Amino acid sequence: MKPDPIELELFRHLLVSIAEEMGAVLRKTSYSANIKERRDYSCAVYDASGETVAMGDHMPVHLGAMPLSVWHAMQAFDFAPGDVAILNDPFRGGTHLPDITAVSGVFLKGTRKPAFYVANRAHHADVGGMSPGSMPLAREIYQEGIRIPPILLVRGGQFDRELLGLILANVRTPEEREGDLLAQCMAIRRGEQRLLDLVAKYGMAKVRRNMTALKDYSERMMRSAIRRLPRGEYRFEDSLDNDGIVDRPVKIVATVTIHGNRATIDFTGSSEQVEGSVNANYAVAVSATTYVFRCLVREDIPYTAGVIRPLEVIAPLGSVVNAQPPAAMAAGNVETSQRITDVVLGALSKAVPRLIPAASYGTMNNITFGGMDHFRHRAFAYYETIAGGMGASEVADGPSATHAHMTNSWNTPVEAFEHQYPLRIRGYRIRSGSGGAGHHRGGDGIIREFEFLTPADVTILADRRLRGPYGLLGGESGAPGKNTLLKGKRTIAIPGKARFEVDAGDVLRIESPGGGGYGKPG
Repeated sequence: MKPDPIELELFRHLLVSIAEEMGAVLRKTSYSANIKERRDYSCAVYDASGETVAMGDHMPVHLGAMPLSVWHAMQAFDFAPGDVAILNDPFRGGTHLPDITAVSGVFLKGTRKPAFYVANRAHHADVGGMSPGSMPLAREIYQEGIRIPPILLVRGGQFDRELLGLILANVRTPEEREGDLLAQCMAIRRGEQRLLDLVAKYGMAKVRRNMTALKDYSERMMRSAIRRLPRGEYRFEDSLDNDGIVDRPVKIVATVTIHGNRATIDFTGSSEQVEGSVNANYAVAVSATTYVFRCLVREDIPYTAGVIRPLEVIAPLGSVVNAQPPAAMAAGNVETSQRITDVVLGALSKAVPRLIPAASYGTMNNITFGGMDHFRHRAFAYYETIAGGMGASEVADGPSATHAHMTNSWNTPVEAFEHQYPLRIRGYRIRSGSGGAGHHRGGDGIIREFEFLTPADVTILADRRLRGPYGLLGGESGAPGKNTLLKGKRTIAIPGKARFEVDAGDVLRIESPGGGGYGKPG
């Protein structure tokens, strides 16, 4: 039966509102600044087969990868009412270890199989490992923190306190971790209740019919967008500065083939998996690729499983975009995902140059630090990403000081940051002139300065420190980023990927890249 367009739009918003409400519960009940302030989390709704039917307006890199986590949880357990599974293993559907995913089935009264699934993913500020914040310069995943396969944290509504105790014994800030895990479970329960309310109001048949119709509609719209692209094969390559261990570029290659209303995206030619932590898994490669193609659809379509149906993603096993155990993975989710986005956009710019923008800042500028807070008499660990300049396009300059592409987080407000951690934000401003010149200029990056009030262990995982983001059609590259440690009267240059210790009074300055320019300056 042909779906009623008005009813379909109604159900689209009803389902998205469930994911958004789950996010609101997670944000308001969490403990850490990373979730409460930066909103580094994502929530989604899935049908009985585990296919996405609605996502919140959250983190693209989470949302595109999370269906694989749901699938692994479905394979691991026959869910019962009240069960909540968690996992973070990148080789079983996770992305990197700080991202813990919670999955639960939603049961109608008297049924034994889930009618739906709900899930959320939150970045925990510390999950153990060799460095505070769990984003270390690691050589293998065992150094990055506690690795959790799909496992039931809640059984029949009852928390497994022994399992929770095992997890908390392996992290630096157990009270904060417990609070954030409980918040994830509460968000799960809110999503479950709202889906049951939806079925009670409209009936299961109508809900299921519209879920299917939404997936089909997304597929049709994606196929229509691809059909407007010229047929052909388009190749582009770019690289990460290095892997943090070996000082040589890490190449990412994408060949996009458009054939009718389908597209194949082949990453053959990309570097083999590396010793450092910039390795990404297949879920991240799919997530970044899907995001780019979703951006080609001008209309505001539902982001469902239908979006990916016309796409074939080829990522060779053992490559940096489909790494295998025991590869270190911390930066694959945050840095390599951005470069995958850059190369897929670059390939498409050869097909439709007037539609694609120049490269944005291309790094999440990850900074983690921790130690002992002698003012509050407790351990602390903190994680933050820093925004940059977006690439310019045919129609406008690139926006400045904004999170772009695979990240959609906020900043931590200065007041909240200084209230919770033994640091001051000494400077926070636009990095004027860092955007690439062009007919339209790339957006400017950010300068953010952290003044430490106590000794701390710091790790930076950032990129675009050696070469700035590319411009298009004669536009110039954006300025590369820069890390500097101000230690008394000394100024020390810090590499893009580094671990070091600071003393009270030291100031760390992060200057994020600007976006690429578009068109020749004139």
